[in-house]
Amino acid sequence: MPLFGLTKDILFPFPSLAEADGLLAVGGDLSVERLLEAYRQGIFPWYGEGSPILWWFIHPRCVLKPDRLHVPRSLKRTLRSSPFTFTVNKIFEQVIAHCAQRRRPGQESTWIVPEMLAAYTRLHQAGWAHSIEAWQRGKLAGGLYGLVLGRVFFGESMFYLKPDASKAAFVWLVRHLRLLGFTLVDCQQKTEHMARLGAEMLSGEEFSSLLKEEFAVSLEPAPEVRRFFLSGSIQDGL
Repeated sequence: MPLFGLTKDILFPFPSLAEADGLLAVGGDLSVERLLEAYRQGIFPWYGEGSPILWWFIHPRCVLKPDRLHVPRSLKRTLRSSPFTFTVNKIFEQVIAHCAQRRRPGQESTWIVPEMLAAYTRLHQAGWAHSIEAWQRGKLAGGLYGLVLGRVFFGESMFYLKPDASKAAFVWLVRHLRLLGFTLVDCQQKTEHMARLGAEMLSGEEFSSLLKEEFAVSLEPAPEVRRFFLSGSIQDGL
């Protein structure tokens, strides 16, 4: 199957045309407008140093429905013995910088290259990208960031400086997303950790259908969602 080259027009090929590994297109830019159009269709950029911008539609897709969150007993014990507090959007740029420094198995370098860091910072400044920070005894312990479109949270990356801190931040976030009526958390690729938390796999067709239904009217989050994510620091225990 041919790899699609993007032009200056903000258009993407149909996600169903992605290769088996999810690769869909190459080129384009990382403007706020193009990134929003990509995420609207479940497409995201992922590439390394020295590579052109690569766009992916992973299928099948790992997702978590907030009302199906499962917290394993071992994590519950950790959370009881090592309490965390949490904030929203307090140090977004530090969170994404920590995520960029994290090395994953099989990866020699980060995919959060400087251009990606700058692009997601612009999304944050425009009110679309958000961070959750976990704190322990007043010190940063971990966190995560992602995008909010409608009532869908597109998870991007997480990090931890203390054991289970990123997991705690994720659980705290999903519990709030459930209260806010979110329908989906996009986890992109299946991991053992996400499976233990209740994530499931959807076919590419099912995932696309859910996004189309969710974004049929607008990408804008509901007022109560926007208030939650744009209200600044929210100190709260798990």
